[in-house]
Amino acid sequence: MYVPKSWDYRASKAALFDGIDNIEEGGIRASSSYSREIDDHTNDKALDSLEDRVSFLKRLTGDIHGEVENHNRMLDRMGTKMDATRGIMSGTMDRFKIVLEKKSSRKMFKLAAYFVVSFFVIYYFIRVFRVFMYG
Repeated sequence: MYVPKSWDYRASKAALFDGIDNIEEGGIRASSSYSREIDDHTNDKALDSLEDRVSFLKRLTGDIHGEVENHNRMLDRMGTKMDATRGIMSGTMDRFKIVLEKKSSRKMFKLAAYFVVSFFVIYYFIRVFRVFMYG
């Protein structure tokens, strides 16, 4: 390997480690305190961001809690209404069974059912007839 004479190995080494005296005199301490200030500033920013997120989550959790309480109250009201409806329906079904157990009532029920079915059949035929006549 050819090394030019103008390039002095010792001079390049001194240039490489220029300012080594500053390291011994506290140059590292100055940069270290500067990096600590940067770290403290970064930590403060991160802490503020984390605090904002925590307060947002707290508000969100409070809102969710309120919604859950509202839904629970609504479900309780629905359950109460369903129980009342179930009571009314069971009473109606009991009365319906009593009516169907009597022979004369059963005949009356059949007559009413035939009337309703024949009404719907006649209505359907009239409707179909109109479609064919008036298109």
